[in-house]
Amino acid sequence: MSKSVSYLALGDSYTIGEEVPLENSFPYQLADILSKNGYIVNRPEIIATTGWTTNELQDAIAKSGLNQKFDLVTLLIGVNNQYRGESLKIYREEFKALLQTAINFTNGNKARVFVLSIPDWGVTPYAVNSGRDPELIAKEIDNFNAINYKETISLGVNYTNVTTSSRKAGSETDLLTNDGLHYSAKMYAEWVELLKQEIIKVI
Repeated sequence: MSKSVSYLALGDSYTIGEEVPLENSFPYQLADILSKNGYIVNRPEIIATTGWTTNELQDAIAKSGLNQKFDLVTLLIGVNNQYRGESLKIYREEFKALLQTAINFTNGNKARVFVLSIPDWGVTPYAVNSGRDPELIAKEIDNFNAINYKETISLGVNYTNVTTSSRKAGSETDLLTNDGLHYSAKMYAEWVELLKQEIIKVI
């Protein structure tokens, strides 16, 4: 008998899949690939909106009143903290709180929480046209990722690096949507490939 899997995705534009149909977002592609591996995956529950920082995601989760427990939770957040120039100290505090919230949503089962690193938007045409320094963006993204990596690993939660894949978008334009900033279904498919084997091990 196939196992039914409930899935909660927490994040921002990269989770909701800005500029692509919802079914092409990485949570929906992940659900699809799991279904092809013999699981019955419920429609993903998504709490994510373009532009959200860690603080705004925290607020949205609180306001949602969601108290269901899930078999699988993904968390990808922080690019807007970097974009707005918010402090690393505040990011660390709020990310730690969000990570604990994600763990709580799995009823304390850390093995079922999967954190994704922050992509590097500095290589995109949008960044180039904005006049911002791509090298500075990359450095700042790396600093934010150093924090979410350390906090994730220290709690024994799975961490997936999608930043390296995101940097290919500087030369592979089909990894981006027409807005020159957000990612295409092809990019999200790469993320799912990175995630799926680790997820299948635990579900």
